[in-house]
Amino acid sequence: MGTLADHIEAYIKHLLQRSESRSVELSRAQLADAFSCVPSQINYVLATRFTLERGYIVESRRGGGGYIRIAHVQVEDDLTHAANLLKSIGSQLSERRMENILARLQDLGMITPRHCRLIRGIVQQETGAIGQGKDLLRASLVRALLFYIIESECREW
Repeated sequence: MGTLADHIEAYIKHLLQRSESRSVELSRAQLADAFSCVPSQINYVLATRFTLERGYIVESRRGGGGYIRIAHVQVEDDLTHAANLLKSIGSQLSERRMENILARLQDLGMITPRHCRLIRGIVQQETGAIGQGKDLLRASLVRALLFYIIESECREW
């Protein structure tokens, strides 16, 4: 069935797929009315599901004539983009950024939903056992696991 956030995300992605320019301009208030929710729910979906790491640029203007413009960023080379995502991890990685990176790599077809579940499970198990340094350990684990998975998949291509 999915959550309300899932439905809002799917609706916006559907609009983006139908758009020749790969961008859409929406009204936050109209979206909230269409989904019978508060505008802050729309903000939540935009902030968590339509990030640069996931391949989207969101421009927003509030007020009476306010709008939300969402554009899907085209990537020339998926493998280069995947490598850049791995480089962007840095020495620390929040759980939210990890989810965004995993979602983007899944959208690119670089990893499977099974890979995502595996990475989430390993990271949760290992970071749950420590009190401090979770972001540091998460970055190290995610980088290593993704590197291994992507390298293994590339050898099969």
